[in-house]
Amino acid sequence: MRRAATTPLRQMIGLLAGIPTGLIALGWACVAWAAADARARKVTASLVRLERARLAAWYDHRPGGGRGGRTYLVLRGLVGLLGGYLAGTGLFVAALLLYGGAVQLLSGDADLVPLAFPGVRLTGSSWAYGLVLGAIALALSSGWCATLIAAERRLADRFLGTDPNEAMARRIAELTATRSGIVRAVDEERRRIERDLHDGVQQRGVALAMLLGRARHTGDPALVDEAYAEARLLLDELRGVAWQIYPTALDTLGLRAALTEVADRSAVPVRVEYTVAERLAPEIETAVYFVAREAITNANKHAEAGMIVVEVREEEGEVAVTIADDGRGGAVPGRGGLSGLERRVRALDGSLAVESPEGGPTRVSARLPCG
Repeated sequence: MRRAATTPLRQMIGLLAGIPTGLIALGWACVAWAAADARARKVTASLVRLERARLAAWYDHRPGGGRGGRTYLVLRGLVGLLGGYLAGTGLFVAALLLYGGAVQLLSGDADLVPLAFPGVRLTGSSWAYGLVLGAIALALSSGWCATLIAAERRLADRFLGTDPNEAMARRIAELTATRSGIVRAVDEERRRIERDLHDGVQQRGVALAMLLGRARHTGDPALVDEAYAEARLLLDELRGVAWQIYPTALDTLGLRAALTEVADRSAVPVRVEYTVAERLAPEIETAVYFVAREAITNANKHAEAGMIVVEVREEEGEVAVTIADDGRGGAVPGRGGLSGLERRVRALDGSLAVESPEGGPTRVSARLPCG
C-alpha cells in the first residue's frame, strides 16, 4: 500500500499536537523516575507508543523497533513543550499581523506610522507594516517549525530506533534463514525437474526406442512415421522442461518478453501490463519472472479463472509485481510453489503477499529492490 504524501500542513498539525503530548510525557517522566515499578514502565511504554503513532500519522516517520524510555520522554517533552509553544506563538502573531494589515488595506482605514532611524526617517501606512511584519513572522515561524520537526525525527531515530547490535543480530538471523530457505527451494526445484524428466521425457524416450526397435525388425513404414511423430513430441517435451528451468528469452529479450511468452503459453487469457522503463538487475528479473509464472500456473491449475492480469511497475526505488485472477480463491500462502517463491524473494530483501479469500479473487504481489 502506498503511503499518503506528508504535506507541510499535516506536519504543522502534528507539531502543534505534540505540545499537549509533550507536556504529559514530561510530567510523567518526572513522576516515573521516582516510581520505577512495573506499572510505571507500562505507562511509559504506552506514552512511547502514543508518540510513535503521532510521528507515523502526521510526519509519516517510523523510527524502527526500539522501545525508548524515560530519557526520550523528557527530551521529547522539552522539545514539544518549549519549541511548540514558540512555534504556536509565532504563527499566531504572524496571522494577527497579516489579518490586521489585510483588513486595513481592504477597508482603507489605515494610519501613517513614522519610523525614525539614525539619519533616516520613514513614514508608511500601518497596513504595509502589518503585512511585511506578518510575512517576516510567518517565514521565521515556518523555519522554526521545520527545525523542530527535524529535531523530533532525529530524537526518535536516536532513542526509538533499533539498537545497531540488535539490528545486526536480526540481520544475521534473517540471512541464515533465507540461505537455508534458498537451499530448500533449490532442492525442491531439482526434485520437480527430476519428476518432469522421469514422468514425461523418459517415458517418451522409452516409447520412441520401442517403436524404433519394432520398425527395425519389421521394416514397417507406418512404425517409422509413428516413431518420427514420437520424436517430435519428445523434442517438444524437452523444450518445455528447459523452458521451465530457465527461459532464454529472459536473458536475451528481457523480462517483458519472457512474461509475454508465459502469457502465450497459458490456457487462461493473460494481460501483461509492464511499465518499468529500464532493465532490472538479472537476479531481480529472474525473481519477478518466477513469481509471475508460478502464480499464472497455479491460476491455470486450481483457480478456474477466466482472466489473469500481470502488472509490473516501479515504485519508490522498488519493483512491484502483482498477479490477480478472478478465480475461486482459496490459495494458502506458504505452501507448494508459493513457499519457494517466498524464500527466493526474501533472499533478495523483498516481500511476498498472497490474498486469496474463499470465492476469490486471488492476488499475489511481490516487492523487490530495483538495484
